[in-house]
Amino acid sequence: MNRFEPKRDIQSKYVFYTGKGGVGKTSVACATAIAMADDGKKVLLVSTDPASNLQDVFSTELTNEPTPIKGVDGLMVANLDPVQAANEYKESVIAPYRGKLPDSVLANMEEQLSGSCTVEIAAFNEFSHFITDKKTQTEYDYILFDTAPTGHTLRMLQLPSAWTDFINTNQHGASCLGQLSGLEEKKEVYRMAVDTLADGDLTTLVLVSRPEISPLKEAERASVELQDIGVKNQMLVINGVLETHDDTISDALFMKQQSALKELPVGIADLHTTMIPLRAYNITGIENLRNFLVKDDFIGSTATVNAKDISGLSDVVDDLYTNNKKVIFTMGKGGVGKTTIAAAIAMGLAEKGARVHLATTDPAAHLKYVISEQDGITMSHIDEQLELEKYKETVLSKARETMSGDDLAYIEEDLRSPCTQEIAVFRAFAEIVDKADDQIVVIDTAPTGHTLLLLDSTQSYHKEVERTHGESPESVQKLLPRLRGPETEVIIVTLAEATPYYEASRLEEDLHRAGLKSKWWVINSSLFGTQTTNKMLKAKAGNEIEWINQIDKHARGCFALIPWSAEDLKGEKLKELIAVA
Repeated sequence: MNRFEPKRDIQSKYVFYTGKGGVGKTSVACATAIAMADDGKKVLLVSTDPASNLQDVFSTELTNEPTPIKGVDGLMVANLDPVQAANEYKESVIAPYRGKLPDSVLANMEEQLSGSCTVEIAAFNEFSHFITDKKTQTEYDYILFDTAPTGHTLRMLQLPSAWTDFINTNQHGASCLGQLSGLEEKKEVYRMAVDTLADGDLTTLVLVSRPEISPLKEAERASVELQDIGVKNQMLVINGVLETHDDTISDALFMKQQSALKELPVGIADLHTTMIPLRAYNITGIENLRNFLVKDDFIGSTATVNAKDISGLSDVVDDLYTNNKKVIFTMGKGGVGKTTIAAAIAMGLAEKGARVHLATTDPAAHLKYVISEQDGITMSHIDEQLELEKYKETVLSKARETMSGDDLAYIEEDLRSPCTQEIAVFRAFAEIVDKADDQIVVIDTAPTGHTLLLLDSTQSYHKEVERTHGESPESVQKLLPRLRGPETEVIIVTLAEATPYYEASRLEEDLHRAGLKSKWWVINSSLFGTQTTNKMLKAKAGNEIEWINQIDKHARGCFALIPWSAEDLKGEKLKELIAVA
């Protein structure tokens, strides 16, 4: 596999980077921009990532206006804040109704406009002028975007009903896209931007991944979704490939990566694919960005961990048991190890004599590969796809009675949204949480804070149940009060890296907004926790310290650290995670 070389691999004017959080999208985008500028080109780099750390990367104060980067002639960088843009848009929609509508209605409107899809629409609104503005087109040789819109958002923008007040009266009430009619004047600009994205001569979509199964599957999902709407000029960059291995830890990591690379998902197997070696250093500063595609220096951080004692997962289990927690969630972005942590916590509680029910809403149902039912532990799996299909048919059959054409197409697309999928599994989820009456319930993944607030403020789910079943189940009525009560705990799972930390922080804010509490953070797969002697991995382990200290401060010392493991942690191996050190 060839190394990624921007001069050879990028031929189009517009370049979009996409991939799971933590795979290195920003690093690849910034390094590409510098390489192009160093080659004498005029380059504009635009970030639309809500968790963007571009200011830290370039050590430069950035705004939504292009800013020159000292030390890189020809490079301009703009850092758009889609969260701020979404809040401004939300206020523009709600402001005319303040003092005219009841507070409960305003709260409903506000939550409808608080979803991640609305933030993405706001981001698209912000960067669309960079794509369609004639002056910008002529001023720069290359325009790079750190974070691409999803296929769901692009499809929604192409539907006529998305630009009407239809959303105010739609039957299922579960939309997370907000009232797009407020952006009617941008409709033509959006159309031009979407057309540019689909033009293979003008645009390249760079799927960034890591040599691991989970991010490669996410890259495949994004690739297929975007190909379906015409964005077909795609390439795959696999970031973080280990090249040197000379001790037990590095040998095991090398073999694990190579195994994942040999079994590339079918949907991305035929894409033009290049790689970037794993680097020891944090990808910040001009020098490191210039070196990123070229070389490593293996210099680790000289910082020290602030925490005098670092907890293990056994300490988390002890705390949950002592404080009589009855509903426990493991939450975090995909690929951080939520399923493994949930299974280990369940096993630890069962060993203390508790009756435990372990459940997952993970569509891949990985739980059964990690742990099996045993003494003290029962298990279940919510089939999200099955629940979604049932919900979709209920909504569509009702909608067909009064709608057709574009309006029905809007409903069908809206039902693809992440929030709608969570709402679809809500009843099954409520029934599982109800088991906490007489046992401890541990759940791998749960509805986000936004979805819970959406259901609470609009009673969308309750309206559906009343219309189709006549009454709201007791388990649903009890759910939100129980989740906000003292018996519920959310465990935040993350990695000792910048993007997973920032994304976990956003998730925690979302949960707190909905009234859910989180005390413990778990740092998973830490190289710092290993005794590796490999020069590069040892340096990389040292560079985790900054994020370990950040999490320690954020969580007020309530964090546990789990070392990277060469073996898959499942079955009896889970006991190693909960063993007392």
